Amino acid sequence: MSSTSPLSASTSPVTTSSTVLIRSAADVSDLVNSGTARGRHAKMIVIIALGGIFLDAYDLSSLAYGLPDITEQFGLSSTMAGTVTASISVGSLLGALVGGWLVDRIGRYRVFMANMLFFVVTALVCAVAQDVWTLIAARFVMGIGVGMDIPVAIAFLAEFSRLRGKGSKGSRTAAWSPAWYTATSGCYLVIMLLYFLLPDAQLGWLWRFTVGFGAIPALLVLVLLLRRRYMNESPTWAADQGDLEGAARILRQSYGVDARVAEDAPATTPRPPKPGLAAYARLFTPPYRTRTIQSVTVGLAETFGYNAVAFGLPIIIATLMTQGPLTTIASSFALNLVFALTGGILGIRWASTRGAWPMMTLGFAIQFVAITVLGLIGDPSGTAFVTAGVLMLGAFMFAQGFGPGAHIMSYASLGFPTSMRGVSIGFNQAVLRLGSTLTLFFFPILSSGLGTRVYWVILAAPVLGLIALLAKHWEPVGFDADAEERTRFVTASRG
Repeated sequence: MSSTSPLSASTSPVTTSSTVLIRSAADVSDLVNSGTARGRHAKMIVIIALGGIFLDAYDLSSLAYGLPDITEQFGLSSTMAGTVTASISVGSLLGALVGGWLVDRIGRYRVFMANMLFFVVTALVCAVAQDVWTLIAARFVMGIGVGMDIPVAIAFLAEFSRLRGKGSKGSRTAAWSPAWYTATSGCYLVIMLLYFLLPDAQLGWLWRFTVGFGAIPALLVLVLLLRRRYMNESPTWAADQGDLEGAARILRQSYGVDARVAEDAPATTPRPPKPGLAAYARLFTPPYRTRTIQSVTVGLAETFGYNAVAFGLPIIIATLMTQGPLTTIASSFALNLVFALTGGILGIRWASTRGAWPMMTLGFAIQFVAITVLGLIGDPSGTAFVTAGVLMLGAFMFAQGFGPGAHIMSYASLGFPTSMRGVSIGFNQAVLRLGSTLTLFFFPILSSGLGTRVYWVILAAPVLGLIALLAKHWEPVGFDADAEERTRFVTASRG
């Protein structure tokens, strides 16, 4: 499907000397999409939004290595251990549904503020939990913040970026992937440092320090938000709500553009209705139905494979590959930093030039090969097979970084307009969190019951992803969903 021109359904904003006059939400969207509006504060907003994603990944990863210690300290069964692991995903499912709606209803900035507060409080409660139910409850509430954060962070990345070229919406939404892997690598680095710093008798407390450390970056981001020095509301969202004066003010503050509302601007402008919870039904109306189904399907494939392999790395290396604790920590850190992060950086570079569909397809294909080889190796019987197994895990993580990991957010966000972007990402994330919850709950059980045969179960992930992509060649990068919505709205009004 060809991309709609950002100027196809509106008149471009008028520039008078150094002043930009805006008359409609379309003018604000076109100004941002064209790349004319640039500023340090806009870039800082992108960085802070990526910081939110960093915290999501850190909080989700922080218990990955500590689960055996938690199981021992609280005397947990494998079912209860799975409940501890999955509690954050259950919370994130609820957070994604409610957060996606709130992002479109009350704006991006307020929801982001709430998330950071969630992260600070829950990280500290988790770190000092004296019983398993307190830990589960705190992780659940932390999950609500995680679920709310993805819709708002991705909306910020899309709505403070140009449509095409360097720093485009496709590149910046793909940037969530290296931010995620930086966080998981950072988490393992914290674990490794604490492993060497803590006395042997205190290593059972390592997980508490790791989880509690997540409160520090969240607190720093919260301070920046409270000062309102760098973070601001999305100008396209404000304009979409009919607040042209607010959008112009944001453009002046965040972009340094002297934007003013033109005197002949209409007092009221047609706009989509304020979203209610029924807005989720709109995802299943043309032309969004096919995009919604495809984005959810590739997302489920991505999240199942990622959660089984990436979050299961300590289990795979320590149990299935029978390696010691230091090797497990070092290998998990290296696989995230060297392979996944490198792939994510390439995903940013390739997003604007190659698009999301080719990178997703290639990524799933590489993962199919990697998991197949791991299944054929089975129990590694020597150094050569262990090395080959680790390299296959690296190949999986590298493909995840530039392929499905980078671009599931492009499919969930760029095919939908500002008026429903939060809802589309929220619904996508809710379904993915359900898949994540089931994976995190059942993977420890499956890995202990099936051993290395669990790889053949994981193989279903890239197979499903390839089927969904080959069934419909839809390219979201470079597509202007706001212009498409305006055209459809004008056509419906005239009809």
